[in-house]
Amino acid sequence: KNICNVLQRRTEIMNSKLKNSDTDFLFKAILSLENEEECYRFFEDLCTSPELKAMSQRLVVAKMLTEKKVYSEIVKETGASTATISRVKRALFDNDTYGYTLVLDKIAKEENK
Repeated sequence: KNICNVLQRRTEIMNSKLKNSDTDFLFKAILSLENEEECYRFFEDLCTSPELKAMSQRLVVAKMLTEKKVYSEIVKETGASTATISRVKRALFDNDTYGYTLVLDKIAKEENK
């Protein structure tokens, strides 16, 4: 994809229905966390256990999809529904936000240090 398309999509994200002062405040709070312990403390207060498990599950599903795992293997290993896997797959491969890819690439780089 050319840089113009990426920049246009980035602008669309900034103007999306998610962008507002409350979301900005949430992201600033998350970015202020310095380690996993602080993340556990904050997210335990912020989210219910099922909400946090659902977000964690989606990220694991995204990782497995990038590793070319098949749906049946992902369902068996994560307990995710095929609907969740499909949703993550669309976000991972059919979106221009590259959010999952961004995070998974950063994690891989950090693990390879």
